[in-house]
Amino acid sequence: MTGGPPTGACIAVDNPATGAVVGEVSDTSAEEVAQAVERARRAQKGWAELDTRARAEFFARGRRWLLAHRQEIADLIVEENGKAEEDAVVEIVYCASAFAYWARQARGLLASTKIRSLSPFVLGRGMYTRRVPRGVVGVIGPWNNPLLNSFGDAIPALAAGNTVVLKPSEQTPLTALLMERMARECGWPEDVFQVVTGAGATGSAVVDTVDFVMFTGSTRTGRLVAARAGERLIPCSLELGGKDALVVLADASLERAVSVTIQGALSNGGQMCTSVERVYVEEPVYDAYIALLRERFQQVTSGRPAGLGSVDIGAVTFLPQLAVIKDHVGDAVSKGARVLVGGQASEGPGRFFAPTLLVDVDHGMKCMREETFGPTLPVMKVADAEEALRLVNDSKYGLQASIIGSDLKRARRLAERFEAGCVTINDAQTNYMALGLPMGGWKESGLGVRHGAEGFLKYTRLQAISTNRFPMRRDMHMIPYEPSAYRFILRLVDVMYGAGVPGLRGRAK
Repeated sequence: MTGGPPTGACIAVDNPATGAVVGEVSDTSAEEVAQAVERARRAQKGWAELDTRARAEFFARGRRWLLAHRQEIADLIVEENGKAEEDAVVEIVYCASAFAYWARQARGLLASTKIRSLSPFVLGRGMYTRRVPRGVVGVIGPWNNPLLNSFGDAIPALAAGNTVVLKPSEQTPLTALLMERMARECGWPEDVFQVVTGAGATGSAVVDTVDFVMFTGSTRTGRLVAARAGERLIPCSLELGGKDALVVLADASLERAVSVTIQGALSNGGQMCTSVERVYVEEPVYDAYIALLRERFQQVTSGRPAGLGSVDIGAVTFLPQLAVIKDHVGDAVSKGARVLVGGQASEGPGRFFAPTLLVDVDHGMKCMREETFGPTLPVMKVADAEEALRLVNDSKYGLQASIIGSDLKRARRLAERFEAGCVTINDAQTNYMALGLPMGGWKESGLGVRHGAEGFLKYTRLQAISTNRFPMRRDMHMIPYEPSAYRFILRLVDVMYGAGVPGLRGRAK
């Protein structure tokens, strides 16, 4: 692919909470991306040849740097993203734990695996599989979590022996550049981790040059990434949109239900693929749940972040998203929904939308079917869990869902019928911090997973090796064929596999 921005072009980065420009980054051209990938490819061999313990030591340096600079990192995330500082802290904690976790797990996950076979054609052979890094991994990150969903995906890719070229969102690129500084100051090998900033053309150039793509973003863009990766016959992993549901069962603790609902819906300003974006409540507890939820919604603070404890919800990071939020609320109200709390954008500098609680909603409204990605929550009354299940599954998305209830056996049975890649019971979103637990979407919510063994091994290629330890001049099954040899093979197969099968014995005579 050619074209894209000219060399030297720049992109301004603003603070969504104030509107002030806080930085400027290069709009990297396709040629410059290709050069970065070529440098990464040259560096990859030496990085892969390091023992996993040596790579773990570089990770340990990175972890210590991350914690030593945590306030600087948090301040920068807040400045370019507009989120509450508490949400920025979550990103730092995630990456610190990811450094430690993947450093520990890499050795075992990359270990060779012996394979056994009972086939008479391979008796006496030694067989094993081994994992080989893919080469250069391109990570294309979103604007909602500039550390966690961008650099966080680079960590397991690096642990597997790949080098990484990270293309952060042009809305929030400064945190990624800070991580590039971390790699330099921690003495990481040159070009093992690089950042290329820019808009869509830069991301396209990454897809056109790397060996594996890890993309987090919209379903629309994810389709384009998958199509281009398919043309190049390179693998990709996609975490895409979500319309995540929460079901409140009649036996739920309402205090817990409301706490989980608010955290799931409003953390990070509702700007997460795993945010709770629709709630279904069994009729017997609906009124009490709504009364308590409304009271708690009214206590949520929103505004410009100014340190820990200043606000619960920060700004809407992406300007076009503010229009989507307004559209979804307006559409719901025009079709009969009621706004119990909030419902409007805030006046003044910066981009803010008030925490919004909607009731009397149905599946004919955008707020129940399309991804809103903001601090809004529609709640719907259902007759029972079966109706809730039908409505949860009535979606093109299938990323995550949650259930609140006291009968855990019932909740688990219900969870296993959800068409979603991840389900939490009496929680929301906490599974994301469990790095050993795979996390991925069904339907239009994506392909592949992050986390868990599967989320690590996707960054590797599988090689199978077979060794004939006692080679003879000629095996009995080889050309020229000898009938007696194949009669023996059939008798052996009969003994090994045909015991008890009527009419099978004696056929080789």
